[in-house]
Parts: sequence; C-alpha cells; structure tokens
Amino acid sequence: MPELPDVVVYIGALERHVVGQTLRRLNVLSPFVLRSVDPPIESITGQIVRGVRRVGKRIVFVFDGDRFLVIHLMIAGRLRWRAPGQKLGMGSKLILASFEFAGGTLFFTEASSKKRASIQLVRGEAALRALDPGGVEPLDATLDQFHEALTRENHTLKRALTDPHLFSGIGNAYSDEILHAAKLSPLKLSRALTDQEYARLYDTTRATLRVWIDQLQKEAGDGFPEKVTAFRGGMAVHGRYKQPCPVCGSPVQRIVYAENECNYCARCQTGGRLLADRSLSRLLKDDWPRSIDDL
Repeated sequence: MPELPDVVVYIGALERHVVGQTLRRLNVLSPFVLRSVDPPIESITGQIVRGVRRVGKRIVFVFDGDRFLVIHLMIAGRLRWRAPGQKLGMGSKLILASFEFAGGTLFFTEASSKKRASIQLVRGEAALRALDPGGVEPLDATLDQFHEALTRENHTLKRALTDPHLFSGIGNAYSDEILHAAKLSPLKLSRALTDQEYARLYDTTRATLRVWIDQLQKEAGDGFPEKVTAFRGGMAVHGRYKQPCPVCGSPVQRIVYAENECNYCARCQTGGRLLADRSLSRLLKDDWPRSIDDL
C-alpha cells in the first residue's frame, strides 16, 4: 500500500499537473470503485481543481462548493499520468477511473481482483474529517504527542506504528524501516520503552520518512511517479527476507501474518533472538531455532 512518503510525492506531482486545471471529463469504469452517491460524481465535471491534500493515506482533490473527491489507493491502487494521445500501456481492465484535463489524463488503476481501492465525493469539511482515522501526523507531532499516541494502548511497536488511529500514513513497509533504524524489536510493547527509546523511535520515525520523501521526490523529478511500490532496493529490511542486513550482515528475518509480513534483523533489533512465526514455529516446535546463531 502506498504510504506517507509515496502519497506526499503523488500530491506534489498532482499539484504540478492538475491544480488550477478544469476537469473536462470523468469516466468511472469500475462499478466497485465509487463508494458515494451524494453529491453526484458528475457534479465536479467542468469544475476547477482548487487544491490537493493528504488525509492519512488518502488523496483529496478540492473543488468549489465545499466538495472533496477522496481517493483511497489501498494496496494495489495507483495513479498514472499520460499526456494527450499517450497510451497507458496496460490492460483496460486495470483502469478504475480516468480524469481528463487539457494537459493530459490521470488514470486510477488497481492491479488486483479484490477491488479495494475507492473514490468518494463528499461535501463539507465535517464529512471529510469523518473519513480521517485520526492518527497524529508523525512529521508534525511533538515528542509528547508522539509518546501519547504510542502509549494510548499497550500494543506491539509494529502494530502501534501501523494503526491509522494512532499514526497517520505509516504502513507495513516504512514501519519495518523505522524499527530497524531505531534498533527496536517489532514485538516490544509500546509501554515498555525507556525514555531514551521513546526519543530514539520519535527521531528515527521522522528521519526515515523524510529520507524516503526526499529520495522519491528526486526519482520523480518534475514528472509523475510511476514506480510506486512497497519494495524498494534501498530499504534495509522490508522485503529483504534472507538477504544480508546492511548494518551487521546477518540474514533478515520475517514474521508472516494474514496478508502482511514483518521484516527485521535479529542481531540489530532483538539481541539475536528469533521472533516466533505463529505458523512455522508451531509446526517445527522444538526444532524452531531460538537465535540467529542457532539458525
């Protein structure tokens, strides 16, 4: 799922390409993508895009009449820009909607059969706020605000960082990178940290997100981001199972659960201890290795 750095870069590109431009035509091609009926989606055709915002992982187009078009990319949704006459270069079945402007067309695609990505048109700031899970903005929060959100409930650090009701925009990928940089176990409980660990996690959260925003902005340049993915070559641990940790060289480990996985370095983050994978450790029982050295 595109997370805070990816969405920030998307918004920068959208500001360059569509803000101040008239939406000439809107085509909704998937019956599943539109999740609202009032105001009618047709009411923004012929209207000027006044601005673009981020609400968590959602992208919001601002129109006159206090109307907001909210796009939630979910896991497989992406935005792609094409100049007039330029082909998209992918199957039409992946296109959920298209937005035509004088300078080109914005395509909303989803490379998944589950159709989780969505569009909503809402009226009024109150209706827009109702879509916001309410997590604090990690790049704007003070240390005290960060600490309050982190300790509101006694969750694992991995779960706390990815909870949109606690923190805005952090997901599976960047939480792995943040915890590796902070040298903290993903399964450590949020209320068990020392004051020094809270401060370190706060600093590394902000630093990691800023580094990736800068890097992705440089990659996109003045164009439109095309390679939006949760798996990037420069990442330390996310998506790098069994590959060497860039800090200590130990093989990166993972815990698989539901549709997600948690990636970590045992030597850097857990004192060499391997975290139990729910399914695999139960299967192996006494044969489950307890440490990176046993492995």
